[in-house]
Amino acid sequence: MTDQELIEVAKAYRERAYAAYSNFKVGAAVLTKDGKVFGGCNIENASYPVSNCAERTAIFKAVSEGHRDFAAIAIIADTPGPCSPCGMCRQAISEFKIPKIIMANLKGDVQVATLAEILPFAFTDNDL
Repeated sequence: MTDQELIEVAKAYRERAYAAYSNFKVGAAVLTKDGKVFGGCNIENASYPVSNCAERTAIFKAVSEGHRDFAAIAIIADTPGPCSPCGMCRQAISEFKIPKIIMANLKGDVQVATLAEILPFAFTDNDL
């Protein structure tokens, strides 16, 4: 699957976002090493800490279906530049060692980064 195809999956999931409070819709798609794709959107809640980001929704869906080996994740939102993951999502991406992070926006801007670039000095299983 190409980066652009993964972005398109994320874009489709963005439309499913439940952003009742912020109106900030985010979509994500995670690609497993065996070629399966799982999408996710952000899901807000009136009790803000209960909300969940698109990236974690996609990752958690994949993990709940038995997948733990990932090749890439794409994230998209209506932002001025490519949408980067928040700190909690960076840590979730780190937990599953997703090596390629594809950040995009609705204008077509794309930036690709590695896990080490978006989360230097990550807390990992090696720290336990």
